[in-house]
Amino acid sequence: MPANPTPTQATADGEQAVLVLRLAGPLQSWGDRSAFNRRDTPPQPTKSGVVGLLAAAAGLGREADITALVGLRLGVRIDQPGTLLRDYHTVSDYRGRPLPQAGVNAKGLQKPTSPAKDTHVTHRYYLQDAVFVAAVQGPAALVTALAEAVRRPAFPLALGRRSCVPTQPIALGEVRGGTVEDVLAEEPWQAGQAAKNAYRRRAERAPEPFSPHRIDLAATFDDPSGGDTFQDVPRSFDPRERGFSTRRIRHAWLDVPSGLDPMTTPAEPAAAADGHDPFALLGW
Repeated sequence: MPANPTPTQATADGEQAVLVLRLAGPLQSWGDRSAFNRRDTPPQPTKSGVVGLLAAAAGLGREADITALVGLRLGVRIDQPGTLLRDYHTVSDYRGRPLPQAGVNAKGLQKPTSPAKDTHVTHRYYLQDAVFVAAVQGPAALVTALAEAVRRPAFPLALGRRSCVPTQPIALGEVRGGTVEDVLAEEPWQAGQAAKNAYRRRAERAPEPFSPHRIDLAATFDDPSGGDTFQDVPRSFDPRERGFSTRRIRHAWLDVPSGLDPMTTPAEPAAAADGHDPFALLGW
């Protein structure tokens, strides 16, 4: 096996490793039961979305075999749930012509709508200001190759949709040992400073004060004996062979280090620098 195997070269071995990803950005949208003019998002990243991000980082084409990536065990922790945004669109032809339909004729040209339709209405949903920590567990050689790929991605990375750009850092530290449960229970809270300050104030105002050193966060894990089912496991990213299968998942709560020191004053937002840097919010 090469010293730095690609995800399609790395095969199962006895040694396991875990890669930890911070999935955060102004907008995220993880496709789930989307059809026609309505594009929904579930409240957390899907396995299809995480596998797609790793495949893009590794430079895999849409027709590539993703069996090794699908076989990774996934755990997702909700550090900051964010809020739901509905993006309302109307689409029309600037020339005043009826819109075409999805079907094509024998010449490969789109057919006109019948009866003629001048405007399409679409609804697209996004998560605003959400932060998730995802952990993927698998053969050490494969996970190590993916960790390097995420730091130097071959293709642009996205949080579900191409327009949803992730902030940095994406990979949190080096690959770890243990299980996804162990790693997600040990990784400090990754929420934004405003959420951390609000949690500290809540701790100070509670009738029975509790330590802000720890926080309970919801998480889900791949588990064959889990009590819930998600239909988000991709068979292929080839547009001609798209399809999804189900996976069993287990819901849990994790007691996580908050990273807060109760003896210090909440940090204030940094003052804006002179000029306008549109990438500053992304941490670039």
